[in-house]
Amino acid sequence: MARLATLLRDDAKLRISDSGDGIAVIFQHGLGGGDAQVAQAFPSGPGLRRITLECRGHGASGLGSRRPFSLEMFADDVVAAADQAGLDRFVAGGISMGAAIAMRLACRHPDRVAGLLLVRPAWIFDDAPVNLRPIAEVARLILNHGPDKARAIFAQSETAARLQRDAPDNLASLFGYLDRPDAAPFAQVLADIAADGAGVSASDAAALGIPTLVIGNAMDAVHPLSAAHMLAAAIPGATFAEIHPKALDGVRHFAELQAEITTFLQTYSNFRSLVPS
Repeated sequence: MARLATLLRDDAKLRISDSGDGIAVIFQHGLGGGDAQVAQAFPSGPGLRRITLECRGHGASGLGSRRPFSLEMFADDVVAAADQAGLDRFVAGGISMGAAIAMRLACRHPDRVAGLLLVRPAWIFDDAPVNLRPIAEVARLILNHGPDKARAIFAQSETAARLQRDAPDNLASLFGYLDRPDAAPFAQVLADIAADGAGVSASDAAALGIPTLVIGNAMDAVHPLSAAHMLAAAIPGATFAEIHPKALDGVRHFAELQAEITTFLQTYSNFRSLVPS
């Protein structure tokens, strides 16, 4: 069972989930996700300790009053969570937005990050990547029209039709944003993060000297397989793995994802030093 804690940042109360014992991995959720998303993706076997901070406005964490929201803000919150958990060094990882946060942590805090797990990355080095435009579109509709009218407009849009054909899992996530009970206030999080970047460059990535696993899958317009390939190519010695598309078979997707993460964490003997004594 997860151990829960609260982190106070400015006027925001943020929830930390800490489960398992072993190699310390800070693994972050995607935009709009939370601890439940991470629990589905991350292996729960012995020898692993998984810490997840639910970012501002996600899960049980409050929004707080600081604006704009940014990946820098979320990454700084994760560092504070690591401090509170007593972690000097850890493997950093995450899904989509969580992968961008992990990249920022590795580049800005190289003394603390021992390895990287980058699952379905959506950002490479640019702000507001083209693949995040559907999220920006949904955010703009909510901010301009409110969730109910925004849902009706988006359902008839060219974007929705394209995703229904090419990436139905992405479309389901976008409707999930529209159907959230807090869709109106959360729209600002969506807008700010979709317009942001991790604040790392190709030269930052090239300077990384830590074990890295990059995982991608096809049939995903928001997290294109090409982005995962490009990120893996930019990080020296990175391992790339393609897993089954979640849009085709979620059970197989998560089984393959957990297997890849487990193999990666068991491969490098230096990760064993991340087990608290």
